[in-house]
Amino acid sequence: MKFNKPLVIVLAVAVLAIVGLVVWQGMAPATPEGVTLASITPADYETQFAASGAEHLLVDVRTPEEFAEGHIPGAVNISVQTLPDRLNEIPRDIPVVVYCRSGNRSGQASQILAQAGYETIYDLGAITAWQAAGLPIQ
Repeated sequence: MKFNKPLVIVLAVAVLAIVGLVVWQGMAPATPEGVTLASITPADYETQFAASGAEHLLVDVRTPEEFAEGHIPGAVNISVQTLPDRLNEIPRDIPVVVYCRSGNRSGQASQILAQAGYETIYDLGAITAWQAAGLPIQ
């Protein structure tokens, strides 16, 4: 049986890429024991924190430029890029709620906080979901 060498090479590379992706996805950092890391919807945030006055810190992890264009009232801006260097600005004894533009950076920020030992972290996800729910931006 005769094989087409370029085709065999392409198929081998494709298989290795798929296997590598599966392995890499399985290596996502685990949430440390004792850490509450959960998603929260805009409506649940409003009920659980904003309307109730429950103590928490709302962190917008977008860039300062994005934050200046509009943010959720009461949020502080600590971009995900600077978060590891600014952990001292985030209290450890109250829940931390993070959000961004699309939900990607807030997920990264949640993992950074969890790995740094923060115990209660909520990922609010995308500010676009907040806006779609008709909630205010300042």
